[in-house]
Amino acid sequence: MGGLRRRWIRGTVFIAFIGVITVVAMFSIIIYSHYYTTVRTGLETKARTATDFFANYVVRSFDDYFDSALRYAETFSEAGSIEMQFLDSYGSILISSSAMASGTSPDSPDIESAIETRQISTWVGRHPSTGERIMAASAPMVFADGEVIGVMRYVTSLRLVDRQVLLNVLVVVAVGLVVISMVFILNVVFIRFVITPVSEITKMSQRIADGSYGIQINNTYRDEIGDMVGSINEMSLKIAQTEKIQSEFISSISHELRTPLTAITGWGETLTYNEDLDNDSKLGVSIMLKEARRLTKMVEELLEFTMIEDGRFTLNIEEIDIVAELEDAIYTFRELLHQEDLEFDYHLDLEDQILIPGDANRLKQVFLNLFDNALKYGRDGKRIEVYVGEISDDIVITIRDFGPGVAEDELDNLKMKFYKGSNSKERGSGIGLAVCEEIIKYHGGSLELLNAKGGGFLVTIALPITAEAAESSSFGTL
Repeated sequence: MGGLRRRWIRGTVFIAFIGVITVVAMFSIIIYSHYYTTVRTGLETKARTATDFFANYVVRSFDDYFDSALRYAETFSEAGSIEMQFLDSYGSILISSSAMASGTSPDSPDIESAIETRQISTWVGRHPSTGERIMAASAPMVFADGEVIGVMRYVTSLRLVDRQVLLNVLVVVAVGLVVISMVFILNVVFIRFVITPVSEITKMSQRIADGSYGIQINNTYRDEIGDMVGSINEMSLKIAQTEKIQSEFISSISHELRTPLTAITGWGETLTYNEDLDNDSKLGVSIMLKEARRLTKMVEELLEFTMIEDGRFTLNIEEIDIVAELEDAIYTFRELLHQEDLEFDYHLDLEDQILIPGDANRLKQVFLNLFDNALKYGRDGKRIEVYVGEISDDIVITIRDFGPGVAEDELDNLKMKFYKGSNSKERGSGIGLAVCEEIIKYHGGSLELLNAKGGGFLVTIALPITAEAAESSSFGTL
């Protein structure tokens, strides 16, 4: 559910963040444009008014221009906020209201543009001596004959304008942060009231999927979530009832089958010693015995699994020599391997005898079941390898065949009860590995099923050496 939370937060907060950033950027551009346009318009208006007045009513020659400019600069009332400059037709300062040195040239593009185009030109840049950001508007002084005898230039600092723009942008950013915070808080509230319950429901649903049938989710909701919880609870109960009926049916049938199978096996073994039977009859009896034993094994597996399902499965835990139990299983199975003409490689990588807590009979049952699977499904590879070693605090046993292996998408299903691979042609109940998995788990160990590198199938059993590790199993103290 962490992924859902992240996606939800990312989807909503990120969109809100992008929206706020866009609005802040647009508003900042509008504010910037508004203030700068206002200042530019003011300077251009002053320059246009002044140059029109000078050209039409005051200036008749360069001397008039210089004298009038001098008097105008001395009486300029806005000298505290705006610098007024009179320049000649070459762009050099003649008179400045701020006493800027005469003869110097600002060398800014607005002056040259005003002289060349005979139009008012503005420029934004930095003051050549102070480095302060300024805006300048230059208006050419044009006579009736089109001659430019000078330029009137208004210069003002943008410090206050920039400060005002910055303050407005900061206000907008603060509002944007408040909006993002509110969106985030609303999402947290939404997650608390919607996503968190869904997360809890998902955890309980996973427990049901893992086999905890019948458990109920506390339903305190009166909306769609409550309807979903009710449906899951009802499903859990029905699955539990179905599982119970199935287990009772399997247990009942298995018990009913044991008695006739025992009789068939017993009489079959008796008939094998009857010398009056001909060869065909003896062959038929041997086939009957083989099938009866196969059915008996299936019945025993079914009974054991119903005991595990019902919680009646018990272990007789004591200190055992796990290697001796494994070798005993190998000895029991060796004749079948010989009949199938399979090569058997056994490698023991332990220097000393190691005792572990376990049920010898149950673990031997696991080994025999795994050997049987390796024989059935890996007989084409003509070889089985068994390795025993110690890793950390575990005894590790691997059993590998060299058969075709299992499809990768089916590996996770092999331990499921009644599951048989799609390519399997072998007969069986499909619960052997499920029983093995439960027995190993009851010992606090693990059973891993993988396709081996280079081909074949690899089973890895890890069993804890210490009793404390075995008792920390998810099934509780044994």
